Amino acid sequence: MLRTCSLGIALVLAVGSVSAQQDEAEQVKARQRISMMEGTLERAVSIGADNLLRQVRAVMPDAPMLSGIPEVRGFRLDGYGVFFDVEVPALRLPATWPLRYMARADRNLQILAADLKMLIKQIDAQHQERFAQVIRRLDMQAQGLITLQASPGSVTSQLAPPGSARTPTPSMDPRLLDDPNQAYTREVKAALIDAMIENSGPLAVGPEEWLTVAARDNLPRDPLVPGDTADFSTVIFRVKGSDLAGFRGGRLTLEEARGKIEVREY
Repeated sequence: MLRTCSLGIALVLAVGSVSAQQDEAEQVKARQRISMMEGTLERAVSIGADNLLRQVRAVMPDAPMLSGIPEVRGFRLDGYGVFFDVEVPALRLPATWPLRYMARADRNLQILAADLKMLIKQIDAQHQERFAQVIRRLDMQAQGLITLQASPGSVTSQLAPPGSARTPTPSMDPRLLDDPNQAYTREVKAALIDAMIENSGPLAVGPEEWLTVAARDNLPRDPLVPGDTADFSTVIFRVKGSDLAGFRGGRLTLEEARGKIEVREY
């Protein structure tokens, strides 16, 4: 009787040990999956930044810099799903960035002066001299921005008057010139959304659970730094596991899955 009892206890202990080992192994695998997603989200931020910097380099010899590297930390919340905290490096514009606006203003003045020169020929002689004086003032304002001889490819070389040798500026989204920080935000948001949809399969988010990503600046804004005007501090993205499963199962297109992601900005 005593021996039977001992064997039963030993069996229970053995089963408990195996179960504990299995639980530990599953926890390790779950942590590894989260770690893989952390790397994926870090790369997504880098891809968004690269997309923006590539566009800027097309119009400026001095590229912006990032304040650091992206960092991501993820963990599972029982009864809710999986949460990732993403630190996004801030975009630092070069000191020469305002010259882009000077260049654009200069070209607009030159175009306006050229148009008026064409129109003056159609004006009667009584008003020609007055118009000629206005045109001369516009010419002086336009040429006044050109104060240095610029080397090829430099910022000031883009201020050269019409007819001079100049590499054409490639076509690009004008919103980038108006607000590069906002363009940076758009690129990073798009890259994070696609990473959530396309790379979250191994996380095994349940149908009623949420995959949540909180993207935030990795340093506070500095009011003394020119161009430090990022248009968001924190953006929360979240999507239900059932929608992710719908994309993986082919029931939702990528565009439809993007529409399922909830986005909130703070």
